[in-house]
Amino acid sequence: MSELNGRSLKTILKTSTAAGLAAVMMVTAAPFAAVPALAAPVEVNAPQVPSFADVVNAVLPAVVSVRVQSNIQNTSDESGYSFNFGGRSFEDLPDDHPLKRFFREFGGPGMEGGPQERGPRAERGEGRLRPTAQGSGFFISEDGYVVTNNHVIDDGSAFTIVMNDGKEYDAKLVGKDSRTDLALLKVDAPNTKFTYVKFADDEKVRVGDWVVAVGNPFGLGGTVTAGIISARGRNIGSGPYDDYLQIDAAVNRGNSGGPGFNLNGEVVGINTAIFSPSGGNVGIAFAIPASVATDVIAKLKETGTVSRGWLGVQIQPVTQDIADSLGLSEAAGALVVAPQAGSPGEEAGIQQGDVVTAVNGDPVKDPRDLARRIAAFAPNTTVDVALWRDGKATEVKVKLGELPAEQSASADTENNTAPAPEAEQELSGLGLSVRPADGGKGLAIVDVDPASDAADKGLKSGETITSVNNQEVSSAADVQRVLDQAKKDGRTRALFQVESENGSRFVALPINQG
Repeated sequence: MSELNGRSLKTILKTSTAAGLAAVMMVTAAPFAAVPALAAPVEVNAPQVPSFADVVNAVLPAVVSVRVQSNIQNTSDESGYSFNFGGRSFEDLPDDHPLKRFFREFGGPGMEGGPQERGPRAERGEGRLRPTAQGSGFFISEDGYVVTNNHVIDDGSAFTIVMNDGKEYDAKLVGKDSRTDLALLKVDAPNTKFTYVKFADDEKVRVGDWVVAVGNPFGLGGTVTAGIISARGRNIGSGPYDDYLQIDAAVNRGNSGGPGFNLNGEVVGINTAIFSPSGGNVGIAFAIPASVATDVIAKLKETGTVSRGWLGVQIQPVTQDIADSLGLSEAAGALVVAPQAGSPGEEAGIQQGDVVTAVNGDPVKDPRDLARRIAAFAPNTTVDVALWRDGKATEVKVKLGELPAEQSASADTENNTAPAPEAEQELSGLGLSVRPADGGKGLAIVDVDPASDAADKGLKSGETITSVNNQEVSSAADVQRVLDQAKKDGRTRALFQVESENGSRFVALPINQG
């Protein structure tokens, strides 16, 4: 330690501490004394977000809770849960479908992703009436018509409408449509006029518009959430008529069948499903658009059922590769994989490999668009169907049938005794090894080069090539002949029809190498 020059450490510390305290007092006293008293509270001059209160006050009396009772013995699986949406069960969805894990009617009790609104069932008993579901709905007329989801009321035998003020009314089922997940109930209450709402004009609904969702989440009733329309035309794999609005308003189990309003108090969509890993809201909900609901509800009100036109053809999308192989200028329309035997399409002359490009002059975008357009017509309506066939445009008139209540994907096949398998053959430049298929129709794929375009397109050993560019093939020479002609015609791709245990499909493969 260095010298302290006669001063003790104690003295130095005492002196410096006293001086430091004095300095702190001098520094801190002045600012506190200079702060003036506030004359008024803080005000921020900024744009104000519009309130939804006026909309909510107007529409809330029209939104109801729907309580469902059933005397069905038992419709659940071993876990105690059941799932049905749009006529399809959860198990019907492909294993790789993004909603396989999550889309179980808004999640459910006791299990993440379980069924929507379906709480624990009471003990089973003969003929016992018990609550099985609870959802939302809304009045569309002063005389008591209520719109909700089909999956809310599907197995119900008694229905109760609970108003926002707590009043309860019995309701009867007018009709339901599983394909669009819509149902119509009717409250008979003489001398009572109900507050009701109307549907919005779909053409004015835009992505980014505000939407106010009102419903009965978790049985709480009269709950309001807000968000925006995130997207239109969503396909969630529930059926051929998927055309959902995606919204980010908080929607949970119990919101099913509840309306989503615009700022004019008009119904833009009916909440029907959510995408969620937990069964709760994560900001991705799906609603049936007003345009779909308007048409279906009108038919249910009139007849109790929905009759749809039926063309009777199996179709798939037209990719750019397929468009190139067929000489189409754009990847649009619906490619006919096969017309069903005895269907209106087959009787009108629609053939395998045709591309449906328009109906009554209105362009067809894709298979879903074609399905919706045909379904919009009444059975027995005659329509003009524009086709692209063999590199040329043509047109046929089709008298539509009625879409059967249940469609099956079965096909008639003949079991013939097949000769012994013939030797494998290579399809030059395509990365495929084939041999004549059993029965002599088509070429069975024996091996696929993993580095080939065929492998990239999903072709697998065990599948069968039945035609190339709509011409039947039974040998490698047949295939090569068709490819040579395609190259002479200036095509860079050829259209292969492939059959597997999952059905038939078309695949476009490049032919520039072989």
